[in-house]
Amino acid sequence: MSKLHLVFGGRVSDPQGLDFVDLSALDIVGLYPDYKSAEKAWRAAAQRTVDDAEMKYVVVHLHRLLQPDAE
Repeated sequence: MSKLHLVFGGRVSDPQGLDFVDLSALDIVGLYPDYKSAEKAWRAAAQRTVDDAEMKYVVVHLHRLLQPDAE
């Protein structure tokens, strides 16, 4: 199984948290087969919104959610 990663972002109520204001307006950047490519996509997306403190992008390790007991 590949180590899938999801990159998405959106407007948050607190820049230090992960409480997204409008889930229907999330920007789904994409799914990536490894962390390196996910990080590259995350950096590009975050850089586009660097001046907006309420926009936040994250990398989710989907492989950890799908197989929590696997290394």
